[in-house]
Amino acid sequence: MEFQEFSEALVPSAFGSIPGRVLGLTSLEVSKEMLLGHTKDFDMNETTRIGMVNGLAGFLANIVSSTYFVPLDVICQRLMVQGVTTMPTYNGPFDVIRKVLKVEGFFGLYRGFGITVLTQSPASALWWGSYATAQRLIWRSLGYDEGNAKFKPSQMEFIAVQATAGTAAGACSSVITTPVDTIKTRLQVMDNVGVGRPSVMKTTRTLLDDEGWRGLYRGFGPRFLNMSLWGTSMIVTYEFIKRLSVKRDDR
Repeated sequence: MEFQEFSEALVPSAFGSIPGRVLGLTSLEVSKEMLLGHTKDFDMNETTRIGMVNGLAGFLANIVSSTYFVPLDVICQRLMVQGVTTMPTYNGPFDVIRKVLKVEGFFGLYRGFGITVLTQSPASALWWGSYATAQRLIWRSLGYDEGNAKFKPSQMEFIAVQATAGTAAGACSSVITTPVDTIKTRLQVMDNVGVGRPSVMKTTRTLLDDEGWRGLYRGFGPRFLNMSLWGTSMIVTYEFIKRLSVKRDDR
């Protein structure tokens, strides 16, 4: 792949993902507040309740954000594989949109939406549920109780605990999402010509026939590292901004 083609895919992926992240995190906070209110009288362990609430909020947030991310993903994937074998070429992201709409219609931009929601939403639930549970367990192991007025760790302790919990959650999520992401990517970039409309089952069978079960975990190492690093950087920044917002509200 030439550098120009790579940069054409990188720009919409890097800058276009920002509104999607904002949409996802906003949906997460709204869902979490609602679920915390509805479950406050449940007869269950507090750590379990917090983990369940965060997991459900993560599930719902991923559904909302997928309405934005799936078309973006389709555009980026088409730009990355353009010119390979029989793949068509495009003159930037807007040309991808125009050609996809012309050939496949509006739903062509949402190719892979079903598999994304059905698989990434549980993975998102696992990530946020694991993160919340791990964080509470770590605080407890350090002698802190988040419900206690004496819960006043330092900024460095906050960062260390949240980074550790985020890394653990990202590692767990990558184990589940790698096979799904491999199939989804194949589905989104396959050419319709001569094979009819591709399906999840057809794409999976072709992948297994060509590469076996190991093909489902192609790129697992980089993805594992990416999910862990992303989880750490995202959650530390996110939680830091939340703490700053709370301090400003207290004033």
